[in-house]
Amino acid sequence: MKIFRKFLMIGTAVALLGAFAPIAAQEGGQGGIIIEGNLSADVATMNPIMSSDTASQRVIGFMFPSFIGADPAAAVLAPAQPNSLAESWEISEDGLTYTFTLRQDMTWSDGTPITSADILYSWEAIKAGAEGLIDVPGSYIIDPTGATGVLDVQAPDDYTVVVTMASPECTSLSYAASIVPAPSHVLPEDVTTLGDSEFNLAPSVTRGPFTFGEFRPGEQVSLVNDPTYPAVDTVLGYVAPEGFIYRTVPDQTVMVEQFLAGELNVIDGPAVARRQDIRNSSATVYSYPGNAWDYLAMNLADPNNPQNAFDEAGNPIDQGNHPIFGDVRVRQAIARAIDIESIIDAAVFNEGERMTSFLIPASWAYADDLAPIPFDPEAAAAMLDEAGWVDADNDPATPRVAQGSMYAEDGAEFVFTLYTNEGNTRREAIGTLIQDQLAQIGVRVDFQTIDFNTLLDIMDSQTFDTIILGWRNGYPDDPDATQLFTPASDVIGSGSNFTSFNNERFTELNAQAKSLPGCDPAERAAIYGEMQQIMQDELPYIWLFATNGMYAANSIEGFDPYPSQLYWNADAWSVSTP
Repeated sequence: MKIFRKFLMIGTAVALLGAFAPIAAQEGGQGGIIIEGNLSADVATMNPIMSSDTASQRVIGFMFPSFIGADPAAAVLAPAQPNSLAESWEISEDGLTYTFTLRQDMTWSDGTPITSADILYSWEAIKAGAEGLIDVPGSYIIDPTGATGVLDVQAPDDYTVVVTMASPECTSLSYAASIVPAPSHVLPEDVTTLGDSEFNLAPSVTRGPFTFGEFRPGEQVSLVNDPTYPAVDTVLGYVAPEGFIYRTVPDQTVMVEQFLAGELNVIDGPAVARRQDIRNSSATVYSYPGNAWDYLAMNLADPNNPQNAFDEAGNPIDQGNHPIFGDVRVRQAIARAIDIESIIDAAVFNEGERMTSFLIPASWAYADDLAPIPFDPEAAAAMLDEAGWVDADNDPATPRVAQGSMYAEDGAEFVFTLYTNEGNTRREAIGTLIQDQLAQIGVRVDFQTIDFNTLLDIMDSQTFDTIILGWRNGYPDDPDATQLFTPASDVIGSGSNFTSFNNERFTELNAQAKSLPGCDPAERAAIYGEMQQIMQDELPYIWLFATNGMYAANSIEGFDPYPSQLYWNADAWSVSTP
């Protein structure tokens, strides 16, 4: 699953080699090895600037510090948190300027002080990403029009960072948190070459409770206890575990079997069909409202000629139209032909909650009064007729053909490719069910499961028809849609708005919700309510469901997660060996 971008990392350091807080060496590193399963795909990168997928974020979170930390109990960004740089900050009266004071007791693992230069390096990479020169997920924080988002980042000295916003925004802190620190002294001077750096899969300099050990493609990533990690940033005064192994497993069923057999000692979001088996075992189980959700994304633009939303001068570019999904009537018909309730039942054994639009039901801004699109195959067929996709031979076993459709040539068959990532049994079930359901109204789906990283390449290049994937909401939760559904993020190779969705009213409302004076949650929720209605009308995605969250651990002392924060205190875990 390609993940929502605004992750906060675990990890921190100290500024001067001689200033390390004392570590109880005889206690640290003797708490066993944490072993978690990684579902089928290798990590794409271990560079915090470049990462966006769940696997990469997992290992990066153990090796690199965050810029702004979060209080895991309150689920809010807060100053002076463990494993983070921002000691404090001040906000200008106009709400446009955030001045951050960094800790001065943090170093990288080679003893080099972590300074504002490591934030500025990340900012330069983000700017290059916004220009389409490199794939940097954080580039969504820059609005090409300059009307919103981050305008500039400056460093008056080594331990001060000044972030200037285009407007006083309620999302300013989360945007700033996306500018992750990276060891600029060992990374390429030319940020546009970051994608080719050896550092990405073998980070030589880190700062976290663990440091890089070994990467065996197709097998595992191994991290080892960092004895120089400062005691002040740990729960016990030292890092207890000996290491962390992120082991590749072929599918969700095997993952649960390995967990129950004790080969894995922690599991995140296990296969829903096996959750009761885990509950019936001796494992410690923690359940919570889900923040990870699956969707069917439809490419609205011409997949044969992908274009950015804007040129270098900020002017809109004609992106063409997908011959099938460029017509909103077709998207609405497809939504009515898919029985999402039956998919939830069959694919996740009712361990999920249906989504009505782009916000998860657990979000504080979720529109409770927005009814879901009904399952109505007859209405779907009628809508396809109206859109110029007809059942010319009165045989639903053969695909409909175009007769006066908006963008397809007459005679073209209603056939499209649907991709998802192999090894994910939930998404494989979803795709098979959608394929069968759409066949009932004369729509032929070529459903394919492919390698996850290959799928990401196809998605980022915007050369696809449809994709089943998922997002995991950022932490702390913020319903801001800039990253996924505004033209600022429609950048070939790096933007997350890969469907090329562009609705002026939606973008305007999104900016209002971000910049609302006082940031009152109830007032912001009302704006997001209108946005959810627009998205249900326009449907760049068919939103499916949010899977209920579940963590489980075998024989781990100190296991004490919060929602969306499995590893917040992992430095205090001790794993017993059976």
